Amino acid sequence: MRMMWLAIVGVLAAVVAGEAAAQAPAFNTKAKQIYLVDAETGTVLFARGENEPVPPASLAKLMTMELVFEALDRGELTPHTTFEVSEHAWRTGGAPSGTATMFAAIKSEVPVADLMQGAIVQLANDACIILAEGMAGSETAFAERMTERARELGMPVATFKNATGLPDPGNKITMRELVTLSRHLHEAHPRYYRLYSQPDFEWNGIFQRNKNPLIAANVGVDGLATGFAEGFGFSVAASMQRGDRRVYLAMGGLESEKERIEESRRVLEWAMTNFEKRRIFAGGEAIGEASVYGGTASRVALVAGGPVDVLLPVNNPERLTARIVYRWPLSAPVAAGQEVGVVKLWNGERLIKEVPVRTADAVGPGTLTSRALDALQELLFFWL
Repeated sequence: MRMMWLAIVGVLAAVVAGEAAAQAPAFNTKAKQIYLVDAETGTVLFARGENEPVPPASLAKLMTMELVFEALDRGELTPHTTFEVSEHAWRTGGAPSGTATMFAAIKSEVPVADLMQGAIVQLANDACIILAEGMAGSETAFAERMTERARELGMPVATFKNATGLPDPGNKITMRELVTLSRHLHEAHPRYYRLYSQPDFEWNGIFQRNKNPLIAANVGVDGLATGFAEGFGFSVAASMQRGDRRVYLAMGGLESEKERIEESRRVLEWAMTNFEKRRIFAGGEAIGEASVYGGTASRVALVAGGPVDVLLPVNNPERLTARIVYRWPLSAPVAAGQEVGVVKLWNGERLIKEVPVRTADAVGPGTLTSRALDALQELLFFWL
């Protein structure tokens, strides 16, 4: 892969000018793993250990519900479909388990609509197991489907051995993947996503409050869930909407419930108040060139598919840089609009965004002579 550096003159000049002013201390957090992304621009606002596999704990239930939402949308389930409470579901996740439960009685029939509320609002383990067994025949088979679905959603690490996130050495996920999943749930299933902000529910005479403390804090969080794994600490996946801004956050490795609440609020408030949007490239603007082998032209202009915006810190700006990465050289023929690589944007040393780049024009095959010259040039390049 050949990498081409680009200077973003207008924005870079503005950023450099800002560096002359007094700068605020760099933001930090107590979380060992964190991934924070702006929804509109896709800008990575903060990242640390975002690709480290960690136990998902109750955050595994987000994937459980993704399969349920998909089944509802396909018509394989309805909210009125009922599933029986097996002894396994009752003992492992019900009243005898001593874990988060909706207290479904053994051998009773529970509608999917109630199980969804139990799994989302109360993080009920029995609800998740009942849904898993009802949909796939066994919790193990359902967990295999969870892992398969994770791959389909672009989550290469996430692996699930049960539907609840209860301790199992095979359960793992990353903060980056949790944000990917959270974003998918909101964008693909808005009808059901609202359940994550439901403050409470009453079922079978039992009143239960939402186990996500950020919902009750009334700071703008509209989902998703929390988790705890022995030896790895407290974790959270959250989304916040304020005005036309939305952010997704996943954090792990926090030492207490109190620290999780405080850090979540602090990080989300920082994300909402310390950034401004900048346009880096206009739609259709040429942002670089790629070499072409064996074509009627030796180079072709590269463009992004549309306008490229990022969020940049207001009070602690750094140098904004970019580079295009593509496989060198392109081989003719090249079609107009062909995706050939990505442009990567950095704020200081932090990668904040990647955008696909496409060819602006078509390049047809060149003459025999031009192809021979290009072949010689490529040979000399690799020899040198």
